[in-house]
Amino acid sequence: MKVGFAQINSTIGDFVGNAEKIVSAYSELNNRGAEIVLTPELALCGYPPLDLLFEAGFVRSNKEALHYLQSKIQDAALLVGYVDNHEGMTGRPFHNAAALLISGRSPQIIHKSLLPTYDVFDEARYFEPSSEIHPLDLNGRKIGVTICEDLWTSDYLPRTLYQRDPVKELVSSGAEYIFNLSGSPFQMGKAGIRIRMIRELSIRHKVPFFYCNAIGGNDQLVFDGHSLAISPSGWQTLPGFREHLELVEKIPNRTSDEKPAHDEWEDLFQALVLGVRDYMKKCGFRDCVLGLSGGIDSAVTAAIAVAAVGKENVLGVTMPGPYSSEGSVTDALQLAKNLEIQCLNIPITPSFEAMRTQLASSFEGRPEDATEENLQARLRGVTLMALSNKRGSIVLSTGNKSELAVGYCTLYGDMCGGLAVISDVPKTAIYHLARHLNRPREIIPASTIEKPPSAELRPNQTDQDTLPPYEILDEILRLYVEERFASSAIIERGFDPAVVQWILRKVGNNEYKRKQAAPGIKVTGRAFGMGRRIPIAQKFLA
Repeated sequence: MKVGFAQINSTIGDFVGNAEKIVSAYSELNNRGAEIVLTPELALCGYPPLDLLFEAGFVRSNKEALHYLQSKIQDAALLVGYVDNHEGMTGRPFHNAAALLISGRSPQIIHKSLLPTYDVFDEARYFEPSSEIHPLDLNGRKIGVTICEDLWTSDYLPRTLYQRDPVKELVSSGAEYIFNLSGSPFQMGKAGIRIRMIRELSIRHKVPFFYCNAIGGNDQLVFDGHSLAISPSGWQTLPGFREHLELVEKIPNRTSDEKPAHDEWEDLFQALVLGVRDYMKKCGFRDCVLGLSGGIDSAVTAAIAVAAVGKENVLGVTMPGPYSSEGSVTDALQLAKNLEIQCLNIPITPSFEAMRTQLASSFEGRPEDATEENLQARLRGVTLMALSNKRGSIVLSTGNKSELAVGYCTLYGDMCGGLAVISDVPKTAIYHLARHLNRPREIIPASTIEKPPSAELRPNQTDQDTLPPYEILDEILRLYVEERFASSAIIERGFDPAVVQWILRKVGNNEYKRKQAAPGIKVTGRAFGMGRRIPIAQKFLA
């Protein structure tokens, strides 16, 4: 079977634009001889639409776009994801659906059977699961159509979540091929997991699988593509992180021990680049501004921004204060030179001294403490937001996951921004990214990578004055936040009980900060944001 893959980037709610993109992809693949063209999950309305589903006219407009697609069908069939109404008297109001469109025939409709309701997924809020699973007819051949989670087996889920096995039911009913429309978000290592899982399914059921994944950034989620054609004897992968059309006529054979190559740091970098590019484009921003401290976090964020939107659309700002070292300013300016971006130098010392004078009588009798440190960070935030207002640019905040987890950041200061680019990237991974970016040539100054990290808000300050070494902090955070280990289980791994308890208390106490943070790009198994809903006012300690 000649299968056309339309690995496209949909925008949520852009029914006209999405439909035209699908038609364009369909027409090209039809002209290349495809028998069927496969699109991603909910390609017609964009994924995930969340509570837009409840807005008047949203589902109606998406169904009108489906009728438009039906009018464009030529020789090839089209499998397209959309939202269908649930006609039952009870249950959720909608179905996550796919339509098989064939010229001269009424659409054949299937509904998603397994509805993920964990991590970033909340499909049971909106969708009713399919009540029946059966193959569809494609020119006399039986094909099984599944939607994303319908493929995911219990071995690859956080726990056994479902009683049904859609693939098994389809194959038992005579399906000769399995098609999957997917909206599977990126996380580090996930592309390899998908290949292993679908290969196992193909070998077990002795049928080929055609898996089309979305690409693009939608708010906190990045969809990486890496669509797949897999048979019991081999596979073919599509590129990641970009739109791509592919006609698969024969799936190449592969040896059983052959594995597709993935550079995890390049994948991470490309995911962050795509997340920034699409967030800015889909929200209507052409350029961005960010603070350059001379540290590694802002340096890596700036490099991502340049790759996302071009050097001409990135403005760096160095804002030295009374405790900033000359080396930090030099490193910031060298980074800007390496990236070929404009960099403004706006010292905050005069405004800091003015604020200290203004507050002196109110602070009389109280020693200097974190108040004065945070005041410097907030003056930098004010500066960036002023530039943002004047220029119409989005501010990119530069804090990493390690800092955000334990509150080593200033609300209304360095947390200011419209997008928190690296807020799901641990500090130790930031160093890996910096070295990865420096492979072809030095972009991040070597001194930025080698010097001890510091906020430079008091004399001779370093991060390790306050925090455990990042190697220890990041591993404890991974076990607690991503793996959901209790403190006792973390301590059993050999970590100092006092350090573990300190970190877990800090994570809990700083939930209020994270609730007010800019949205961040999810790249790990569990990010702070839409996939982690923790009360602010609570006393539980794991």
